Amino acid sequence: MVTSQTKERPDAGVETQFESAVSVKNITKNYGAVEALRDMSLEFPRGQLTSLLGPSGCGKTTLLKIIAGLLEPTSGEVVVNGKTVTDPGPDRAFVFQDFALLPWATVLKNVAFGLQMRGVATSEREDKAAKYIKDVGLAGFEQSYPHELSGGMRQRVGLARALSVDADVLLMDEPFSAVDEQTRRKFQEDLLNLVQHENKTFIFVTHSIEEAVYVSDQIAILLPRPSRVSEIIRPSSFRNKGVENIRRDSEYLDIVDDIWASLRTYVE
Repeated sequence: MVTSQTKERPDAGVETQFESAVSVKNITKNYGAVEALRDMSLEFPRGQLTSLLGPSGCGKTTLLKIIAGLLEPTSGEVVVNGKTVTDPGPDRAFVFQDFALLPWATVLKNVAFGLQMRGVATSEREDKAAKYIKDVGLAGFEQSYPHELSGGMRQRVGLARALSVDADVLLMDEPFSAVDEQTRRKFQEDLLNLVQHENKTFIFVTHSIEEAVYVSDQIAILLPRPSRVSEIIRPSSFRNKGVENIRRDSEYLDIVDDIWASLRTYVE
């Protein structure tokens, strides 16, 4: 669904008919005299990945935290699965940029932590945690501690923890920014597989144009503060050509170039 604040690219294979898992409705956020977000509206399709992309300071993380219920908007509302967000809830899980792991806990206990907080029995939560540890490629590291892992492995633990609580919506704040390029590309491929098989709604903050186009079903381009939605892009033709072929596809390359042309004005 395209709002009055957005426009579509006719050459990007745009499809606007979908069921929304998350609706952002006329959100404004002020920090004192500073207006971070202004009357922002945006729909997030169920079961798809939407990237929030824009220049530094444009309010991407602020919007993510409002959706998570970690920040209260000055005005407007966020609706998740038909319910207005007033605080954090079990329908949403957050994957932090800085891992946010418990240093004294093993990988298994870190991944099971959210389930423990929900009162899930030990055997059940450890079984579920073990499944997602395997799914993110960390089988065999269940009894390791965060300090024994690489940055990429710690980020996988954070992702497994978010997946294990079985939230409908996963909120990801630049989750791959702290890893090397090779690890980042592998994470991007793994994320595409998760989106395909987990049937969850992913909201993904990134500064990377290439990353956004590679992983996204929908890209929301945000303008500098006070942030508004400038444009919605829905890449389509290369989505089913296999992860190894996306970066060579002409549409992928064209969309990357077009987004850069739109954003370069705002880069100092």
